[in-house]
Amino acid sequence: MANEPDALDMALLTALRESPRAGVLQLSRITRVARATVQSRLDRMERAGVITGYGPDIDLTAAGFPVHAFVTLEITQGALDRVAADLGAIPGVLEAYAITGSGDVLCKVAATSHADLQQTLLRIDGSPSVARSTSAVVLSTVIARRDMPLLASRPRAAVTRAPAYGAAT
Repeated sequence: MANEPDALDMALLTALRESPRAGVLQLSRITRVARATVQSRLDRMERAGVITGYGPDIDLTAAGFPVHAFVTLEITQGALDRVAADLGAIPGVLEAYAITGSGDVLCKVAATSHADLQQTLLRIDGSPSVARSTSAVVLSTVIARRDMPLLASRPRAAVTRAPAYGAAT
């Protein structure tokens, strides 16, 4: 696959995860490659959609939304677009996915309290296209969202590259 990160891409992605505010010069020093190479690699990964943004990661609990839940929806036949529009209008719906299995859509929601969660669930159920919903409240996070272990698990060939200008040999 053309978008598959190689060893240098992985080094850059790892450096960005460890130092998200690092600039190209700092990433160049960390990875010991030229600034132009770093910039070129970052640009390529952005164009390919591998890097989708540099925004801050937000801890919703610290931001005042400590109650999280997963909601499985059964929807009326052919109503996915309508449900997507209805869910998109509810701020507490963080993510929604069309799924296989006993449900049709899986949502991740956040709320300020259990009462606020109940109001969010009532709004979801208020969609004319939602036939039934089932909720599971999150008690604790066992494994937080992550992606680097998956990317690092793929075998990849080493990249031959010229050292950065002025790098110690």
